[in-house]
Amino acid sequence: MKIATWNVNSIRTRQEQVVDWLQTTKVDVLCLQETKVVDADFPRSPFEELGYHLYICGQKAYNGVAIFSLQPLQQVSTGFTTVVSGDEVGDLDEQKRVITGVVDGVRLVNLYVPNGASVGSDKYDYKLRWLKVLGAYLRSLLEKSPQALCVCGDFNIALEDRDIHNPQGKDKHIMASPAERQALQEVLAVGLADAFRKFTTEAGHFSWWDYRHGGFSRNRGWRIDHHYLTPNLYEQATSCRIDTSPRKLPKPSDHAPVIVEIYLDKD
Repeated sequence: MKIATWNVNSIRTRQEQVVDWLQTTKVDVLCLQETKVVDADFPRSPFEELGYHLYICGQKAYNGVAIFSLQPLQQVSTGFTTVVSGDEVGDLDEQKRVITGVVDGVRLVNLYVPNGASVGSDKYDYKLRWLKVLGAYLRSLLEKSPQALCVCGDFNIALEDRDIHNPQGKDKHIMASPAERQALQEVLAVGLADAFRKFTTEAGHFSWWDYRHGGFSRNRGWRIDHHYLTPNLYEQATSCRIDTSPRKLPKPSDHAPVIVEIYLDKD
């Protein structure tokens, strides 16, 4: 199974690029973030014509997540409150950032983690609260139905210094602060491992580059888009790579797709 995650930074703006990319890569599942469109206006037909089943959870101009799958998904749900109590979730589901479903015995969880704006801001506190509820959400999923789990998306966190082009002083920078990294480590403690680092250990590999200051051309990037896998899937993963080709196109997303390939033994 080939699963990709990609923050497209507006599906309507990037529609043709995504169609072309799917025709080239032929992934089984594509998890999108920042679709930035309400469900009624989502451009479904170009992707359905390629054979994909679409599962979407969007809002106007901001956020939004979607899963495209060549096989129909089962047990599809959106938001935290389908799994975690409403009192614990509070207002977090007002922003459309979570969608999940099951295919071939693998539960996919597609996430768009809040950016957090700046360390110490209200949005930063919101991000830390969101990550805490994410941990409860994943623990509950695994307790109710232990299964293979792929948690992917735009995490807006570079977990280690080697995930940043220049980590100096980044401990006070959004997406790399100690509190964010610790919060993500606590999420991963449910039993998840970084698929990319199974195959690539060195620094210098990134999935997001700022549009400003020649970020991409100078490779001044961050690795903030991830696939995290439960041990069974981690062992079955055969590759995980960042495809930088869409980032080279005119008017690209600032993110590149990340693709994990998993050998599923169905016997």
